Amino acid sequence: MKHGVAFRKFSRTSSHRMLMLRNLVTSLFEHEQISTTLPKARDTARLAEKVGPTGLNALPGLTCVQIITMGKKGDRAAQSRASAFLLQSSLVPKLFTTFAERYANRPGGYTRIHKLGNRLGDNAPRAVLELVDNPRDLRWEMTSRAIGREMVKERLKGHTPLEVMKKGPVGTQAIVETERKMKFDESGGILRPKTRWNLQKVLRYRDGKASAELSDKVGEYMDHLLAAPVANRSLHETAKEKNPKTPPPRHRAGQALPGETRPALSLAKGALGYRRPPPKGPVLDMRTTFGRMYKRATPGP
Repeated sequence: MKHGVAFRKFSRTSSHRMLMLRNLVTSLFEHEQISTTLPKARDTARLAEKVGPTGLNALPGLTCVQIITMGKKGDRAAQSRASAFLLQSSLVPKLFTTFAERYANRPGGYTRIHKLGNRLGDNAPRAVLELVDNPRDLRWEMTSRAIGREMVKERLKGHTPLEVMKKGPVGTQAIVETERKMKFDESGGILRPKTRWNLQKVLRYRDGKASAELSDKVGEYMDHLLAAPVANRSLHETAKEKNPKTPPPRHRAGQALPGETRPALSLAKGALGYRRPPPKGPVLDMRTTFGRMYKRATPGP
């Protein structure tokens, strides 16, 4: 019976496995964002938030308690237990100062996992494990870009890109504050319900300056969306003056220009990617087979 089995085996002994997971947790608290395989990320997240019964074998006296909760408690017993678990003693003050202040109002859920595709070679699933609300929070970046794109799309419905670019990202903070107070399925807003839900989620446990910081991020990305096509066009015109045969800049696979409303699935499949034209003439002949070394035989006199 599989009773009381909390973690995966990872084809390692119990001591090696716990040392590996403790090393990953230590790296997570040091860098606040690490990349590893998906199974290791899931077990590391469980160990970072809540030490299971498996930790009792590696560390005698360690009970089921959240490591970040130790930092929020701040007593001597929590400090000694945290220093016994982490592999770097220099991270203990960071746990009891930085993390304790950051997650003072958050009741739980201190980690987040982002799937990162498969690894080259063994095709193992990769993932990014991070602490929420860290300085390089991926959810924060993705939400700000989604808000900026949807605001640009909304403004392009009645104005030209040049008019929107001259006006600039005006009123972004007011829109962020309005969408923050709306419900998930409430009508009348600019953002999609999923984007609004992500906005409310990233701002839920942050301080009062977070709304202004997110508005600045949204404005920067709106400027980038509007300025990138104009800059590419001007660069192409400058290069075309020197060489009239210069081709226009091609877009990356999955890249969408401002105002486009194609579904995300077609973008993910590379619907906007550069496609080579089909070859002219027969696909398989003597020249394509043998290359330039082949010379077509000419009939004699």
